[in-house]
Amino acid sequence: MKRELYIVLLVFLVGNLVFSQNRGGNLLVVQDTVPTFNTDPLRPSKAAFCSAVLPGLGQVYNKDYWKVPIVVAAIGTSTYFYVHNNNQYHRYRDAYQRRLAGFNDDEFQGDNYLSEDILIAAQRQFQRNRDLSMLITIGFYILNVVEANVAAHLKQFNVSENLSLGTDWFRDDLNTTNHLGLSLKYRF
Repeated sequence: MKRELYIVLLVFLVGNLVFSQNRGGNLLVVQDTVPTFNTDPLRPSKAAFCSAVLPGLGQVYNKDYWKVPIVVAAIGTSTYFYVHNNNQYHRYRDAYQRRLAGFNDDEFQGDNYLSEDILIAAQRQFQRNRDLSMLITIGFYILNVVEANVAAHLKQFNVSENLSLGTDWFRDDLNTTNHLGLSLKYRF
């Protein structure tokens, strides 16, 4: 009994959504008109893929050319610091290992003499900086991919002109002073 009631109710609701009666008593088919936008549902994933393959390529795909130097500078700078800290770490590590092997011909002998404790401390510092630079590089890389994906999504977003947010200068007539205000406008 319950099942039949649900089926009748479903048929009644669907029938009322599809058909409506006009004044003449004839049935009129109502069609939903949904505005179509020029959107490509795969656009965000393509932008993310392009940025994953080559950082900055997703921004080019989205036609946000001004973001490419920012992406390249961020990833390039953090990669530079990774390479620099890695070279310094190996420099101090090699000198320390040569001293442990009994050689006294490393670059930190003579005028630039450094003790073993200083060599160990320098190794730890450059290793920590190298690892931090690698994490920052990975973070900028992921941020690059996410930004390309989000920007592609927002390019498909329909922005209405009826809602705007802006700043306005207000003049107080009583005190004759200017005030900066924020206004939200909605047009019907």
